[in-house]
Amino acid sequence: MTEIAPPETAAHVFTDATDGSRSQAKYNEQKAGVWAKFISWIWDSDYYQKSPEERRFVNKLDWCLLPALALGWWIKNVDQSNLSNAYVSGLKEALHIEGNQYTYMSTIYAAVLAGMQLPANFLIIKVRPSWFLAANEIGWTIFTFAQAGAKSYQAMYGFRFCVALFESFYYPVSFFILGSWYTKPELAKRICLWFVASPAGSAFSGYMQAAIYKTLDGRNGLEGWQWLFIICGIMSLPVGIIIFFFVPDFPENTKAWYFTEKEIELARERVARNGTAIVSSKIRPKAILALFASWKFWLLVPWFTMMAEAIATNNQFGVYLKAYGWSVTMRNVLPATGSIVQLASSIPYCFLSDQLVGFGRMWVMLGVTLLALFSTAVLAFWPASDSLRVVAFMISYAGSSTPMYFAWVAEVCQGSTEQRAFMTGAATALWYCTNAWLPNVIYLQTDGPRFKKGFVTSFVCNIIAVVGLPIIHLLHQRELRQNSRLAVTTINGLEQGGLDSSDDSKEKVLEYPVQHTLDRE
Repeated sequence: MTEIAPPETAAHVFTDATDGSRSQAKYNEQKAGVWAKFISWIWDSDYYQKSPEERRFVNKLDWCLLPALALGWWIKNVDQSNLSNAYVSGLKEALHIEGNQYTYMSTIYAAVLAGMQLPANFLIIKVRPSWFLAANEIGWTIFTFAQAGAKSYQAMYGFRFCVALFESFYYPVSFFILGSWYTKPELAKRICLWFVASPAGSAFSGYMQAAIYKTLDGRNGLEGWQWLFIICGIMSLPVGIIIFFFVPDFPENTKAWYFTEKEIELARERVARNGTAIVSSKIRPKAILALFASWKFWLLVPWFTMMAEAIATNNQFGVYLKAYGWSVTMRNVLPATGSIVQLASSIPYCFLSDQLVGFGRMWVMLGVTLLALFSTAVLAFWPASDSLRVVAFMISYAGSSTPMYFAWVAEVCQGSTEQRAFMTGAATALWYCTNAWLPNVIYLQTDGPRFKKGFVTSFVCNIIAVVGLPIIHLLHQRELRQNSRLAVTTINGLEQGGLDSSDDSKEKVLEYPVQHTLDRE
């Protein structure tokens, strides 16, 4: 780890380093060719500030860590969509599912996910994530196969419980790992490239089910929906092996075979330069408790639930298509195409937000949330046009701000490992907790396909999300200004001999700008 500069020269070191980086960046930009400038514009805004060694290191992350995590998330979303695709493709009739039994399957799944979100990131602080995630992948594979053998809706309840248990850690842990390796100008687009594995998995599942229904339905005495779970299980086992060998744990404890010792040291320097607190097995309850006295917990966490509920309307797309007489093929293909819309729209959102990191990220998120508002308004007021309703469902897929949101959380909480772990888990936990019971009230299958209570609720949540974004942004900017003034005041005090100049004090002074004044003892 790079040695920390003495407090008496810290301010000058920061100033000189910043000025030097800007001068070098300007020089490199003048000398760079058109292609290099294009790469800097379309990829990382700090491209010119990276040394060739750092660019090679980031490339290794992009070709090893990112694809491994994305593959795991892709296969999870193939399964998540499998249940709804199977339901409209023969599962309902085969298991004699009636009333709200299908809704209860989703409720059990969501409840288990909700319960495991918070402990997930704290578990991988204690256990290497490469081992932990690979082991969970194997358990997930076993119960994915098991779903093909379900003989009753009660059996499916149990299998969905187990699938959710082994899947529950993946979502928050992936965000936490990515935020531990990538810097602010890099993070949102990488989270996006990981996140688009979700719509890609959903789309693949829909197209796969459509193909299976035509080619494998009845083969070897198995229905098409059973083949869907079997094929999904076959695909998932190699993913667990890939995760084990290519997820490098954390910069502080990595033993990844594809990194050199110099690259591991560079990774730790990048963490320090980004202001990200190191990942330690020691958990400080004080940092977590401080969140409950902060605006971060009370605004950022519920905001994610409002945003997620606003776009949850697309979960009913397949049910809507079935009710209005669309063919089995189109019931699978249209929602799958909506997932392609989500994939295609998420990438430019996140690339732009990284280019405008800080103030601009909020404006990109606001634009996306307003787009979702159009979709929820159409479904809430339910116009007579069937085509307009279908368009609204399709647009809802383009209204997700999830990758940008978690990049924002990583920025806001970058100075505390415990806060970053807790906030990521809390946001997903609240959403899953809400999703475990709310559909039972507002999305009863007996209310379909109109789902008036559900669509109106999504519309209201969307309005709250739009209003909440600028409020969160203003509070974050105010906190940054306060921390900056505190750091300058403290360093000036040290230079004047007014504070203890021990090594412990030196470290605490330099932590102030990124620790958000949580660790002042």
